[in-house]
Amino acid sequence: MDKLYFALVDTPGIFASLIRRATGLHYIHVVLALDEKLEEAYSVGRRNPAVPIFAGFEKEELPRVARTFPRAGYKILSLACTPEQKHAVRERLRDCYTRRFHYHYCLIGLPFILWGKPFYQKRHYTCSSFIARLLEQEGIQWFDKHFSLVTPRDFFELPGTEVVFEGMIGELLADTAFGEIAHEP
Repeated sequence: MDKLYFALVDTPGIFASLIRRATGLHYIHVVLALDEKLEEAYSVGRRNPAVPIFAGFEKEELPRVARTFPRAGYKILSLACTPEQKHAVRERLRDCYTRRFHYHYCLIGLPFILWGKPFYQKRHYTCSSFIARLLEQEGIQWFDKHFSLVTPRDFFELPGTEVVFEGMIGELLADTAFGEIAHEP
């Protein structure tokens, strides 16, 4: 067996605090990673950590996130998969990244989540709906609802996962190859 990793992220900010208030969740963002140190990790989120307005599919850059949100909290979970499934996910993520400007954040879909009504606009996703759809398409995980209704809470409560890290981004970076980069002036 192999593993995929989900990083549940708690970042500060006005938009994040609105989502936290509406959902009651501490961790409001989900990242899909191919390794537990998040050296190859992707999500639908802010294109620039400091600017919440522009969002879409991006490769996560932890040092950049740490410079903007030095107190961001992370909880990393692992989920077992076959090597073939992990390879397929890796290929899909890399393909999506080459076409990253074709994918956008589904801001209009947020009220539909609160209403419990499925909503899909072509190539528009929330962080969790993108990952849920990809996992479903690769036969790894099915949620008991439409992918557009999957939230970070669903990953937090996902059966069969193991916690591999919980703490601040600085602790995570200190334990990775990114650590030296993050502390450069």
